[in-house]
Amino acid sequence: MTIKGKPTSLDIAYLTGFSQATVSRALRKSPLVSEETRRKVQAVAQELNYKVDKNASNLRTQHSGTLALLLFEDPTADDSHINPFFVSMLGSITRACAQRGYDLLISFQQSSDDWHADYADSKKADGIILLGYGDYITYCDKAEKLIRQGTHFVRWGAVLPDQPDTSIGCDNFSGGREVTAHLLEQGCTRIAFLGEATSHYPEFFERYHGYEAALEEAGLKADKALQVDAESTQRSGHAAITRLIENGASFDGVFAASDLIAIGAMQALEEQGLQVPADIAVVGFDDVPSATFVHPPLTTVRQDTTEAGAILVDNLLSLINGEAVETAILPTRLVVRRSSLHKSKSD
Repeated sequence: MTIKGKPTSLDIAYLTGFSQATVSRALRKSPLVSEETRRKVQAVAQELNYKVDKNASNLRTQHSGTLALLLFEDPTADDSHINPFFVSMLGSITRACAQRGYDLLISFQQSSDDWHADYADSKKADGIILLGYGDYITYCDKAEKLIRQGTHFVRWGAVLPDQPDTSIGCDNFSGGREVTAHLLEQGCTRIAFLGEATSHYPEFFERYHGYEAALEEAGLKADKALQVDAESTQRSGHAAITRLIENGASFDGVFAASDLIAIGAMQALEEQGLQVPADIAVVGFDDVPSATFVHPPLTTVRQDTTEAGAILVDNLLSLINGEAVETAILPTRLVVRRSSLHKSKSD
């Protein structure tokens, strides 16, 4: 084929037999494209001496070449106000943007009703990635407004059948079921769940549903007295355990809906003269860096933040380019450490 004028991605699509969307993903090194496809596309691009003119592309499309990452401010023990789980996600998103030739603008979500739209309306960014969003019911109203305004955005969080937006999340239900099954295998029969189990916080709610399912499979029923609301902070985990003990609840295992809740719970148990895991086995969720340094090291559920960050960026770029995207649920993996190895199994 003889190319007249400057080669385009359409020329590469014609020569490779791939769609233009696939060619676009391959050229920006998206993990959604196989290595074989990427090599074929890049080989043809090199043969045609095809180069992405970022400035010209931005001029034609009126794109800024920048994505915005908006973090939800969480109460933390330090001054960061960033959930430790999102720190690793932030790193993977930053790398994914750099690999695809985009700058990344990082900020906190503002408290005004238009905190999302400010970035798109002012042309600061071509699209938005949301990490954290607080109360899901309140967030949905803002998401609907963004959609009406035509703002391109993706979210890390729960994947729900009636959600208004595009999200990437982990398999919270399977993770919760695996945690509970593990605690049951350690001989625990009275397992407390620490975390708000309502539709306002769907990630925790799905983990709770997994907890219920594992108990039911073992012929047990979830005891409402063993579920205590807690937000994702150490202080909240500490308060939840204190409340259980003050209420006279009997329990030999704890499933905390986040690692921060679990770490606070372990501190409270120690203050009450209870040993982890000899008296109470404890498991968290997220595998934040501090999970390996607490005593004893915390059993938890790991989420693939590297893949999550890359898919968030690729899905947002696809939306910006007018391509169809779908929500995705990533698998989780239980990481067993000493905090859950109950005395009945370790003797």
